[in-house]
Amino acid sequence: MRIFLSGMLKLSRRLATWLTFGILLAILGLIFVAVGAAPPPEAGTDPGEGGVDPAVLLAFPTAYDNVIAFILGLGGLLAVIYGAAIAGSEWTWGTLKSAVARGENRTLYVLGTFASIAVVFAIGIVVATAFGVVAALVGGAIAGIPSDGIGDGAALGAIPEKLARVWVAIVGEGALGFAIATLTRSQLAGIGVGVGLFFGGQFAGIFLPDVVQYLPFSAANAVLATDGAGQGGGQVVQALEPNIALLVVAAWLVSALIVASLFTERAEIAG
Repeated sequence: MRIFLSGMLKLSRRLATWLTFGILLAILGLIFVAVGAAPPPEAGTDPGEGGVDPAVLLAFPTAYDNVIAFILGLGGLLAVIYGAAIAGSEWTWGTLKSAVARGENRTLYVLGTFASIAVVFAIGIVVATAFGVVAALVGGAIAGIPSDGIGDGAALGAIPEKLARVWVAIVGEGALGFAIATLTRSQLAGIGVGVGLFFGGQFAGIFLPDVVQYLPFSAANAVLATDGAGQGGGQVVQALEPNIALLVVAAWLVSALIVASLFTERAEIAG
C-alpha cells in the first residue's frame, strides 16, 4: 500500500500524466466541436461523399457510445506511451535503483507502481467521458441538434459497464508499454516499440485477421460490442466477441506484469 500511495503521489506530479490526458481531452473536444461546426452534408448526397452528418455523432443517447468509443481508440495508443514512459523512467532516472537500495521488494515495487498507473487510467477515463459528453453537447448546440436523449435511462445504465471494459482494455495496453520499457530499460525504446506494435498490428490485421484478433491491441479494440467486424484499410477485419476479447486482454495484462516483474527480479541494478 505504501508503494501504491507513493506511486499515486509521484504520478500526480509528473508532466507525462498531465500531458497525456491533456492531449486526450484536447482531441476529444476538437472532434466533437469541429463536427458540430462543420456544414451538414447536402440533401440527397451519398453519406460517404458529403461529409459527416453531425447528428450521427452528436445526437444523444448514441453520443454516449461515440464518446466512449473515441476514448477506447485514442486512449489505447496514449496508454502504451504513458506506461512505457513511467516504466522507462524508473530505470533511466535511477528511481528503481534507489528503491532497491533501501530494501524494497522488486516485484512489489513493480506491481505497486503499475497499480498506481491503473488507478490514474481509471480517473482519466471518467474525466474524459464527462468532458466528451460536454463537448458533444457543445457541438450539438452549435449544429442545432437537440439533446432530448441525454437522460435516456438505458443508455445511462449501460455506461458503467462500458467504462469498466474500456478501463480493462486501456490498462492492458498500458501494461504492454510498461513491460516493453522494463525489458529495454528505456523510455524511448519502450515508446518506440510499443507504438510500432500498435500500428503494426492494425496493418497486419488486413492480412492475418484470424491471428491478429488475439493480439493485445486488436483484442482491446473489440471489448465493446459493435454492429459487425471492424474496418481496416477498406477490408473487413475480424474481431473477437466482446467477452472473449476481455478475457484475452486480461491474459495479456497478467502476462505483461509477470514478465516485467521477473525481469526486474533478475536484472542487475547496482551501479
